[in-house]
Amino acid sequence: MSLPHAILTALLEKPSSGLELTRRFDRSIGYFWSSTHQQIYRELGKLEQAGRIRALPTAAPARGQKKEYEVLPAGREELAAWVALPEDPRPVRDPLLLRMRAAAVVGVNGMGAELRRHLSLHERQLAEYREIEERDFTPAPEADADRLRHLVLRGGIDLETFWIDWLTRAIGDLDD
Repeated sequence: MSLPHAILTALLEKPSSGLELTRRFDRSIGYFWSSTHQQIYRELGKLEQAGRIRALPTAAPARGQKKEYEVLPAGREELAAWVALPEDPRPVRDPLLLRMRAAAVVGVNGMGAELRRHLSLHERQLAEYREIEERDFTPAPEADADRLRHLVLRGGIDLETFWIDWLTRAIGDLDD
């Protein structure tokens, strides 16, 4: 996935200003595709220059006034073409796994505490995802768009559950 496609997706869901987009990324898309505010603003400029989005007209143009953007037909076509492309899974690049491999060579000093810290972080993230699921997807969604959004959230829940199970086993193995 690329940032321009994440921005097009968010703008098709709801026309927004750059600030609103960054807030929405922090609350939703950022769970699986993070980006800085600077990156979002830079990409908005590129998308506008490429004719994929446009700033909505305002009643009275004023310097410093926030621009709201909407997706143009070329942007929708770009996003639809990207959605249809095949893409292979990416290899896992997790610093914790690399550090564990290094600990096998230099010793496990401090690794147990770090694993416990990661376990706590994943438990908190899982609790947050479950809270979102309860709030936004109970009862189960009927519309296709909502079911797809729920599937993305379920993917996050399943990943957090995997990490919690794996970390619990890893901590148990190190404590033996």
